[in-house]
Amino acid sequence: MKISWGTGIVIAFVAFIGFILYFVVIASTDERANHDLVTDYYYERELGYQDEIDAERNASLLKDKVRVKPTEAGLSLEFPERWDLASLQGNVSLYRPSNKKLDFELPIALEGGEMRIPARRLPEGRWDITIRWVAGGKAYLQKERISFVH
Repeated sequence: MKISWGTGIVIAFVAFIGFILYFVVIASTDERANHDLVTDYYYERELGYQDEIDAERNASLLKDKVRVKPTEAGLSLEFPERWDLASLQGNVSLYRPSNKKLDFELPIALEGGEMRIPARRLPEGRWDITIRWVAGGKAYLQKERISFVH
């Protein structure tokens, strides 16, 4: 059977369209290609961004910063002892860029000036840590990026 050049062009177009549709379906249904917004409340958070900038500036002016140290047991957040730790209130947000299902937030709970996050809550990989606290009526914000390895 002989195929004319017109039939060949139609077959080529149909094959090309099928090829493109196959990749569109794969890209839209594959979990690895799930690109959600960084946060569910992106636009609401954008409105409060100036407060975040001010809190970050307040933290950058401090002589002593919160020290974030990965340890074998997990993650250690060491707050300087010269701060009034009893009145300190805030939270720690841990954001995993590769999987939003691993993100979580904890209230600051200090034991002797230190907060520990157990390793079982932290799969290996990159973590973005945001520490927000209020002390003496002033808001502070410190951001850290770590690669956690057990």
